Amino acid sequence: MDGRIHSIETFGTVDGPGVRYVVFVQGCPMRCLYCHNPDTWTTQGGTLRSPDSILEDYEKYRPFLKGGGLTVTGGEPLLQIDFLIELFEKAKEKKIHTCIDTSGITYNPNNHSYLKKLDRLMKVTDLVMLDIKHIDEEEHIWLTKHSNKHILEFAHYLDQKNIPLWVRHVVVPTITYAHGYLYKLGLFLGTLSNLKALDVLAYHDMGITKYKELGIDYPLKDLPPLEKSEALKAKEYILQGILAQQEKQGHEQEKINN
Repeated sequence: MDGRIHSIETFGTVDGPGVRYVVFVQGCPMRCLYCHNPDTWTTQGGTLRSPDSILEDYEKYRPFLKGGGLTVTGGEPLLQIDFLIELFEKAKEKKIHTCIDTSGITYNPNNHSYLKKLDRLMKVTDLVMLDIKHIDEEEHIWLTKHSNKHILEFAHYLDQKNIPLWVRHVVVPTITYAHGYLYKLGLFLGTLSNLKALDVLAYHDMGITKYKELGIDYPLKDLPPLEKSEALKAKEYILQGILAQQEKQGHEQEKINN
């Protein structure tokens, strides 16, 4: 099955371990206020590509993808789950490390046909990078136009499947940059046994140019970028929450054992 592809980066260094071949798919239901890829929103854009054509192109760069592999990002990759399944099953036949960078927005525990496909996909997925936009549900709805309920459930699904997880979180001044929110996010992440890495990213406004080109008003145009030093502080707040949750669970386990 062909996938609708926005673009491809052949030497990606921020979308998973090592140097990676990164496929940006077209289409995303989220409308994050700080999105820097609004050109990926529509499901009608991009170019149709087959899994075979992508993997054929991948082989040209394989010698340079040291410690890396194939990452599919977006847009929202899981909107094209049938394409992903075929791509990753063929990639694993070639012993390629596979990674999905997703918002988790498509997860629906009540859709059994979807879950069957997702289970199949996870069997050929080595890593999931989950971008959690906001831990507070009401704020998440304001920020993205969607609830985070199924997104957080998706994180637990990955934990149950023992799929290695990297979490990404963009720290946005006055929106997500608050000790209470960050600590609460840490408490949630502390419940996940499959968490392997945490990327805390400073908000930037480099996407403004794209909005102008598309004739779209950038909603955060008056918000200054966050200093990287502040993002480091934010990460510390999240880590505090993770440690607090892990200590709590440790004490609860001790009570059970005793």
